[in-house]
Amino acid sequence: MLAAPSASADTKKSAQAWKDAIAAGKDADAATNTLLDAISAHQTTIDSLIGFMSSDKAKELFGADVAARNVAHAEERKAKGAKWCDCAACRPCHELLHKFGREEADVYL
Repeated sequence: MLAAPSASADTKKSAQAWKDAIAAGKDADAATNTLLDAISAHQTTIDSLIGFMSSDKAKELFGADVAARNVAHAEERKAKGAKWCDCAACRPCHELLHKFGREEADVYL
């Protein structure tokens, strides 16, 4: 999450705070719950991803070809039952949320 260019500033801040708390020997359960709460608030659904990547803003940011490839990828995943974005930031968030019983598995889990 920390290295993913697509991670929000809040997600990166939360991940770094978790890492710092663990390194400092603080309560791992409390730190983990704080991280899970934070990443739960920043989830990108597959429909939100499709909507954004279809937008003029996404075409401006990423280029029309990249945006179109992302839409096609997301629509293909949605057809297979995917609920969430699978970018380098979102996927580990969903894996953690699933591991700790906070959401159902997506198609890649």
